[in-house]
Amino acid sequence: MQATTTLSARSLHYLELEERYGAHNYHPIPVVLDRGQGVFVWDVDGRRYYDCLSGYSAVNQGHCHPRIVAALQQQAARLTLTSRAFHSDLLGEYTRFVTNYFGYDKVLPMNTGVEAVETALKLCRRWAYEVKGVPENKAVILVCSGNFHGRTTTVISFSTDPESNRDFGPYTPGFTIIPYNDTAALARALKDPNVAGFLVEPIQGEAGVIVPDEGYLRQAKELCAAAGVLFLADEIQTGLGRTGRLLACDHESVRPDILILGKALSGGMLPVSAVLADDPIMLTIRPGEHGSTYGGNPLACKVAIVALEVLEEEGLAANAGVLGELFRKEVTALRSPYIAAVRGKGLLNAIVINHPHADAAWELCLALKENGLLAKPTHGDKIRLAPPLVITREQLLECVDIVKTSMAVLENH
Repeated sequence: MQATTTLSARSLHYLELEERYGAHNYHPIPVVLDRGQGVFVWDVDGRRYYDCLSGYSAVNQGHCHPRIVAALQQQAARLTLTSRAFHSDLLGEYTRFVTNYFGYDKVLPMNTGVEAVETALKLCRRWAYEVKGVPENKAVILVCSGNFHGRTTTVISFSTDPESNRDFGPYTPGFTIIPYNDTAALARALKDPNVAGFLVEPIQGEAGVIVPDEGYLRQAKELCAAAGVLFLADEIQTGLGRTGRLLACDHESVRPDILILGKALSGGMLPVSAVLADDPIMLTIRPGEHGSTYGGNPLACKVAIVALEVLEEEGLAANAGVLGELFRKEVTALRSPYIAAVRGKGLLNAIVINHPHADAAWELCLALKENGLLAKPTHGDKIRLAPPLVITREQLLECVDIVKTSMAVLENH
């Protein structure tokens, strides 16, 4: 089984540059992109592809959305960075906008998604000591097996993926790992009086789009509330319209105590992340105790406001809900013996490959690429398919046809 991968001399030139001068910490699909618009990207030879990864859901609004680009260009020519040593005219506007948008008292702006996770962890621990009364250095945060919250030293300390944490110790203490989608396990862990918070992905994206049972998030929030424990939702990948609602937690009417956002918060223009919470939690951190040179910079503030306006005004969450159902229905209807499962919510979906060869999902992704669609495997046999939320019905059905055509590569061995 071997998908034929066509690479031009121009593409090979760029790949060789990366191989020689770049760290080898990624294993990308062999395609070199230089342009994007809407649901499409083009490689350096002018070949067009459907982008069905969307920058791991950072490009929900589509590549180079004209309104977001215009906001970026306008602000970039005016003021990009002040650091937090000074105020800017946009930080106050952004904080008012984003807190009203999501319904929280306060926001702490950061840059990358994992910075937001780290911020939420610090905030949870500070709250535990100052408000809950946990003894100093005894705070415990519950996390789930199969989680993916980033790759900083603290975050990999509670990963169950050997690729993430092997040979990076010693690890940060203070975390207890429990099974995902298991409220009984959560209830048992909450008996520890030093538990400060429960950090959870509403859907585990990197693990292969693992969707928990209906009611899991609601029951988990209720258990945490009864135990006096904060519910921390990592909505970096699942939020901002991706699953058919503004937040994945909205499907069960769950309001996190600490909400973690990133990725599509900037429409894929630059790193922008945010942590939202109410005053009794957020105001436990005081001046000088946490921050970032770029966090809340004017360029990020302007872009994030417009990116959120686009999500709402263009009805992208609703579009994701309708077309996500259609996608799962159509792929299931292919009845391929090589598809073990199709799962997801909204336009965050995965197909699980059933094939004796361990590299089957990778080979299928190479075939998809040759047929005009970009996706990538995760955890060996799972392929995420998550196009920008601006995709149309006709475009989505064309993507399904490409999947159907590409499955032939699995029959040749």
